[in-house]
Amino acid sequence: MLLLALDTATPAVTVALHDGSGILAESRQVDARRHGELLLPAVDRVLGEAGRKLDEVSEIVVGVGPGPYTGLRVGLVTAATFGAVLDVPVHGLCTLDGLAYASGLTEPFVVATDARRKEVYWARYADARTRLTEPAVDRPADLADQVAGVPAVGAGALLYDTVFTGVRREGPEHQSAAALAALAAEKLAAGEELLPPRPLYLRRPDAQVPANYKVVTPK
Repeated sequence: MLLLALDTATPAVTVALHDGSGILAESRQVDARRHGELLLPAVDRVLGEAGRKLDEVSEIVVGVGPGPYTGLRVGLVTAATFGAVLDVPVHGLCTLDGLAYASGLTEPFVVATDARRKEVYWARYADARTRLTEPAVDRPADLADQVAGVPAVGAGALLYDTVFTGVRREGPEHQSAAALAALAAEKLAAGEELLPPRPLYLRRPDAQVPANYKVVTPK
């Protein structure tokens, strides 16, 4: 196995290479506005550090979100393109699951990322590998009774620490493709089925056609 993992669902543009036994190389740059600019150079850098070539990749895993529309689709389109060119399988994994796995927690906790618009993407976990609820998007204030005092990781929990009062500041803030790759490799080795590489948007994109927009057709 030579697994290429990438994720652009959070402000982190992150790429990793896993050989079935461990991580060979990883890149992570946090910049919410430059996903498209940073991703391909990161892939080249990771392959170079590992001394491997793109045509050696046997499988691809991509974080499917939830995440903001523009950033998320950069990773998904790139993964789909690599998969088509190399003729290799492309798998999806929930981005929140990668953060949960990176936490290493063995007790119940929540993961929350910044969804903008004063909202968070979040889910509840039994441990670092077991998600209990489907990913959701909500205003932090609406979650106060559910998450107060519960251990929490992720940028959303850090941003709204008056609601996520059990936030673990030493825990992962943004996604790590190394964690995503390790989780995917573990699941694939166990024969578990991963998600299709389709986006978990959970809400409509920020950019929308104005309500008073008029279509003009030529005469």
